[in-house]
Amino acid sequence: MARTPHQRAEAELTAYGLSFPETTSGPGWQTTRALYVRKKMFCVFGAKGELLNALTLIMKLPISAEMAEDLPFVRPAKGWYKQHKWVTAHFGADDDPLAEMETLRGWLKQSYIAVAPKMLGCRAT
Repeated sequence: MARTPHQRAEAELTAYGLSFPETTSGPGWQTTRALYVRKKMFCVFGAKGELLNALTLIMKLPISAEMAEDLPFVRPAKGWYKQHKWVTAHFGADDDPLAEMETLRGWLKQSYIAVAPKMLGCRAT
């Protein structure tokens, strides 16, 4: 069975995230998947009840959270998420997450650096 662009994007971002020092993957909340650095979550993939042709990502963006909010695929942050500069990107069935891979890779790296201990963050590729 062929994978959807959403599944391919998640697989590529997961592989990229696992290239960072001391990164692991595992379950996130409920039905989500996540990337961790030393047991600290820096990216969440999926949302409860999400279909195969959709993709939701949650990442910490201390540098570009405000800019990211202007993008059409970013949902407005509220409460704790907004206060701590976590951003939710959502790609529905009609969206192409592969077209935004450069941005998403940059965000993934920024999130890793924000969460990782300083000695690891400076070694991120």
